[in-house]
Amino acid sequence: MRRPHSTSDLPELLALFPLSKALLLPGAQRPLNIFEPRFVEMIDDALAGNRLIGLIQPTERTNEEAPRGPVGIEEVGCIGRIVHFEEQEENRYFVVLEGVSRFDLVEEVTTATPYRQARISTARYDNDFTPELGVDRIDRARLLAVLREYAEFSGIDVDWEEVEQTDTGQLVNLGAMLSPYGAKEKQALLEAPTQFERAETLIALAEMEMARARQGAVLQ
Repeated sequence: MRRPHSTSDLPELLALFPLSKALLLPGAQRPLNIFEPRFVEMIDDALAGNRLIGLIQPTERTNEEAPRGPVGIEEVGCIGRIVHFEEQEENRYFVVLEGVSRFDLVEEVTTATPYRQARISTARYDNDFTPELGVDRIDRARLLAVLREYAEFSGIDVDWEEVEQTDTGQLVNLGAMLSPYGAKEKQALLEAPTQFERAETLIALAEMEMARARQGAVLQ
């Protein structure tokens, strides 16, 4: 199936993959190991069809990465297109999803498949096909300074030479997707309207976490 080029190329019915703290953004890629039978069947069906699935976060916080049953899910997710897959032993897949567009959940549908499906709307997300929208407004120097400070604060080892060579939009996506934040923060990063707002959210989250830690150290 050809790669979607606008929201008019996207389906109104979508298979859902509820995954806790998992962020996929338009234009970014995310690897996934698929081993649960319900999701193996979902990948089989996607590969036989349009290669599209919807990654979305559960609203109910459990210890399960992919909760079972009709758990509540967020109202906004991201459509991922399978751009690479490997069949592995024991009925498993390794897949790479490329973010296509965010979507609004309209309603779930009754289905005979073991995975969930829903009617969706992508009407609000035409701009997701312009992934660099807002990048020119980002203060790259400030973003890098905060990311450096946060990496040192968190003890995260970063190849800064490689970071310096990464374009600003990709840097924002990587920072957002690899950040150690919780589900609520991940959802805020997903729902940021453009890359500029996403960068500002990423900076604000890092600064708030560091400020809280410093305040706690002072109070002790």
